[in-house]
This record gives sequence, structure tokens and C-alpha cells, in this order.
Amino acid sequence: MPYTVAFDEVSTIGLESSPVADALAGLRANEARYFKNKYDHTFVVEPAVDAADTIERVQRILAEERDITIASPPLEATSFQVETLRFDYVFYESGLSINVMYDVEDPKKRAVGFKLSEGMDIPDELVDRFKFARQRSKLAGTIRGSYFVIKGEY
Repeated sequence: MPYTVAFDEVSTIGLESSPVADALAGLRANEARYFKNKYDHTFVVEPAVDAADTIERVQRILAEERDITIASPPLEATSFQVETLRFDYVFYESGLSINVMYDVEDPKKRAVGFKLSEGMDIPDELVDRFKFARQRSKLAGTIRGSYFVIKGEY
């Protein structure tokens, strides 16, 4: 069942099995606030079992671009388009959030972003491959993030 993410009251609905559920819920709410403020888009996620196409697309991009396979099980995902940008988000049980920003018109505006919830370790599959910068969020505490540019067509 789809869940509309609120950012005024952070909820762990759908994320309860994560050891950092509160921080991951804050991270998810932080993304919802960003899209509402920037694009007036309501951020709605689905359980992983209902979002197989989105999860498969993100997994394929990670595998083909950087030979990365995420070990943690996905909990939720969403896919949507605003203006010329298609976004895919997957939230993992470990506290990891991966987003794919894919401009359907401009190949220079395509990237994969990684965000780590406060309290989680860098996953083994990413630890030696990326440097993570820190940012503060009122909703999510300290978020560590990194990204890479997508070179292929998806």
C-alpha cells in the first residue's frame, strides 16, 4: 500500500525493521520536504514488493555503471518525474538511501546519489569506493552522502 511521506511528523511506517528506523524515517522525510518545496511534488513510497521495477532499474544502473550490488534488503521505493527529471529512490533496511536522478533530455544531468542515515556504518560494498560528505538536517540529523555520474543510457 502506498505511503505519503509527511515531513511535519516523521513516521517510521514501513521502515520498522531497520536498526536505524528513526534516522531513516528522518532521511525519507527530508527528501519529501525537498521535493515539496522545490517542485511541489508529494513524495509517495511503496513497499519493496510493490516497487520491483524501480528497484530492478536502480540495481541494474549500479551493476552496469560501477559493479555494485547492495547487500541490504530494500524496504521501500518510489519513482516519479518532475519536469524533465526522472527520480528513483530506494530505501534499504541498513539505513541506506539510493536515488537516481535521470534527466530525460540532458545526458549531463544524470547521477546516482547515496545517503547514509545517522548511526549506520558505510556498507562494505561502498566503503572503499566513495568519500562521504556530511550535512546536517533538522529531520534526519547528520546525513552522509556521495554520488557518481551516470554515463550510460537507461
